[in-house]
Amino acid sequence: MTFYSYAREQWQNPNDAMDKIWQQRLKEWRQEDRFTRIDRPTRLPKARSIGYKAKPGVVMVRSRIRKGGRIRPRFRGGRKPSSAGRVKYTPQKNHMGILEERVSRKYPNLEVVGSYPVAKDGKQKWYEHVLIDPAHPAVQNDDQLGELTEQRGRAHRGKTNAGRKSRGLQHRGKGAEKMRPSNNANNSKAN
Repeated sequence: MTFYSYAREQWQNPNDAMDKIWQQRLKEWRQEDRFTRIDRPTRLPKARSIGYKAKPGVVMVRSRIRKGGRIRPRFRGGRKPSSAGRVKYTPQKNHMGILEERVSRKYPNLEVVGSYPVAKDGKQKWYEHVLIDPAHPAVQNDDQLGELTEQRGRAHRGKTNAGRKSRGLQHRGKGAEKMRPSNNANNSKAN
């Protein structure tokens, strides 16, 4: 077995010795900013499968988001409190997709390649994102990452894995006939 398969197995079936390490990590992560640039990925096999390479122009960012559904902002004007409707609004996008858009806005000169979950506690979830600098020569000359330099605004256009999942593009064949090119395109075609 390779190192990556051992690391993958350790992540799926952690032993008791890792509990103390994760408690310490989460204690530190709770004190960090919402977006933190990190030197290397926590889950190396997962990061490599998404497209991470240890070369200049490739950046790792850890971010966190509050767990649970969306709470709508309360209105300012005078209305009945019963018509406020603040809770039980589930967003169509998943947490990872929402965070990818936020990371993309935070680092406007970088492009999001993909993300993966790292940890969660009672209140928050943490994700790590692989980003590339499209203007960096090392990225432009790379065979895999060079193709992504032409795609601007990947996270906002639903081109990452999380975006494709919320667009329903993980399903193919029977039952998914109207998913491609998009739901909106098929609705406008029918009407």
